[in-house]
Amino acid sequence: MYCVKCGVQLPEGAKKCPLCSTPVWCPDTKAEPASTYSDRYPIISRQRRITVMSLITVALLAAMVACLSICLHITGKVGWSAYVLSGCLCFYTVCLLPFWFKRPHPMVFVPVAFGAALALLLFINWYTGGHWFWPFAFPVTMIVAALTIGALALYRYVKGGTLFITGGLLMALGGACMLIELFTHLVFSAPMFGWSLYGAVVFGIFGGFLILSGIIRPLREHLERTFFI
Repeated sequence: MYCVKCGVQLPEGAKKCPLCSTPVWCPDTKAEPASTYSDRYPIISRQRRITVMSLITVALLAAMVACLSICLHITGKVGWSAYVLSGCLCFYTVCLLPFWFKRPHPMVFVPVAFGAALALLLFINWYTGGHWFWPFAFPVTMIVAALTIGALALYRYVKGGTLFITGGLLMALGGACMLIELFTHLVFSAPMFGWSLYGAVVFGIFGGFLILSGIIRPLREHLERTFFI
């Protein structure tokens, strides 16, 4: 065995070179792989998350029971507490349910969130005896859900083409504004081509600019360097 720096022969078991004091390097010696994380931390973190979520769940259930009890005591019927109960259930499904899972998948929980919102709107429509859910709330919610889930899927699974994706989504958002105002006009007899026209023009201009930027290479490279796209 020889020193890697000066080449002098080293005695067996030497830790450093007696001539230049260079540490001895043995290529045949395999170093033990060092652990890059604690074995206890994930367990502690998971237990803490479960504990916090359990406390929040119990507190929310207690608030729901308290509202129901107060409403029954005052009015003798469910009354306004039905809105509180349904709102709390929707809030729990949308905001708290994903935290029960270690890695909640957005492509699963985003549709679940929109489903919970639709269920809440359907319940309010039924409870109040309204007729606005199917002709207005349902299509509008589905439009927003389609845009949100589509954007999430494109950004998550399509590699590259960020400018084209963002530009197309902005133009689709402008079209969605006009569709929403159309449903408002048909159901509630509101004026047509009001605020949606401004939204369609603004989103269309920005979307067209981004798509044009994706086509023109110097402009695309400048935007990518500036905004780290």
